Amino acid sequence: MKEQLVSAIADMREEEALQLAQQMLDAGEDPQAVLDAGKEAMTVVGDRYEDGEYFLPELIIAGDMLKAIGDMVKPMLQAQASQTEPLGKIVLGTVAGDIHDLGKDVVGFMLDISNFEVHDLGVDVPPEKFIQAIQEVNPEVVGLSGFLTLAFDQMRVTIEAIKEAGLRDSVKIMIGGAIMDDSAAQYIGADAYGPDATAAVKLAKSWTGGK
Repeated sequence: MKEQLVSAIADMREEEALQLAQQMLDAGEDPQAVLDAGKEAMTVVGDRYEDGEYFLPELIIAGDMLKAIGDMVKPMLQAQASQTEPLGKIVLGTVAGDIHDLGKDVVGFMLDISNFEVHDLGVDVPPEKFIQAIQEVNPEVVGLSGFLTLAFDQMRVTIEAIKEAGLRDSVKIMIGGAIMDDSAAQYIGADAYGPDATAAVKLAKSWTGGK
């Protein structure tokens, strides 16, 4: 049934996808397996977008499906969680000039269900808003998301601003986005690059001492 769910999401069959997800949960499937199907499907959607087969409307539909499935799964995962205190605080946002939020939202969701306190600043976030959030929230981790090529320089500017505000040493910074990689993280001045939401969770846990 997992393969059917991956196919339904990737092929934009929204009603079928939601029904399959609910059937899997009702049958006692591990909620994580449902989320894994969603992640696999989003990889397919991303590839089709890169190939020009899908466009922004398909990305939005896929994101809506994932959010709806997440709403089904989240209460079950939270009920399974053994920890009551959050593993840490994370400030997340898409940098200034970029309004893409799909990848950021998936990362935020995965961090949330992994018992992190997530403060999502949204999209087109200027450096000063990140600085304000760091001062107010006192997070261990800051996540910068970007989908467009302009995000490279904007992320670098944001990190420089955080440094000038005297806050760089107090946080670990990870970046993510379809065009990002390890060399981009080095250029930008981030601590690490996370290729997907699972990697972002692993990074956050490694920095906060979470298991």
